[in-house]
Amino acid sequence: MINFKLLQKNKTIRYGVPMLLLVVGGSFGLREFTQLRYDSQKFRGKLDPSLEAKVNVEKQPVMLEEQYERLKEKNLDGWRNIRGPRPWEDSRDYQEQQRTQQNKQD
Repeated sequence: MINFKLLQKNKTIRYGVPMLLLVVGGSFGLREFTQLRYDSQKFRGKLDPSLEAKVNVEKQPVMLEEQYERLKEKNLDGWRNIRGPRPWEDSRDYQEQQRTQQNKQD
C-alpha cells in the first residue's frame, strides 16, 4: 500500500499538484465567467427600434445634405463666449450682470 507519510513529505505532491489544479481549474472557471459576460452583453446590446432608426442610415428620415443646408442658413460667426457663474457666485445676480453688460454693448 502507499505510504501516506512519504506522500506528505514530497514537495511536488504537496505544493505542485494543488498549484497545477488551481491553474487548470482557474482557466476553465474563467472561460465560463467570460462566456457569461459576452452572453449578457449580447442581450443588452439590442437597440430600441426608435434609436436603431436614428443609427441606421437607410432608415433615417433626414439626410445629411438636408442637415448641411440647415446649418448653412445659420450664422455661426456671430456668437459670443459668455462665462457661466462660478459655484460660489449667485447665478441670478451673475445673469443680471451679464444682461446689463450686453445691453451696454448693444
